[in-house]
Amino acid sequence: MNQTLRHKADAGFTLIELVVVIAILAILAAFALPRFADMADEAHRSSVEGSGGAMAAAVALARSQWLANGNAVAVIDLPGYGDETIDTSVDGWPTGVNGNTNPDAMSNTECRDLWVKLLQSSAPSVSTGTGSDYQASIVGGDCRYTYQRDSFGNYVQYDPNNGEVFTQIN
Repeated sequence: MNQTLRHKADAGFTLIELVVVIAILAILAAFALPRFADMADEAHRSSVEGSGGAMAAAVALARSQWLANGNAVAVIDLPGYGDETIDTSVDGWPTGVNGNTNPDAMSNTECRDLWVKLLQSSAPSVSTGTGSDYQASIVGGDCRYTYQRDSFGNYVQYDPNNGEVFTQIN
């Protein structure tokens, strides 16, 4: 009789026990998976919001440096900010890195380079094409940085005429 008890103890789970465990796991997965999918979308939105905030802060810091230097004219290679390659308009707003001081003469490339130099080493990748975190383009005279890691069309937009940075989350 001792051998019969040992054989029963070594048998493992019954079929009903396995079915119950699988059913419980399926129910948990049905509730958890949509929440995890929403978390990925929320992470993308947060990334765009963070980039927009960083861009706004960088623009304000560059203009503050322009004011601290006592400037009242457009400046090429603003002293005291980053690697001193930022160019500013007559109003002190960043307009480029290649000698452009006219906010109405910005190009896709100028917007891309400005993003990199304003945000410095912590900048998400940006290009004028595809394959980066953001795609730089000109929309209505403003620099638009469209987030490429999802399909929602979220973007950060910078107006070099008045320094306004706007973040659009869809």
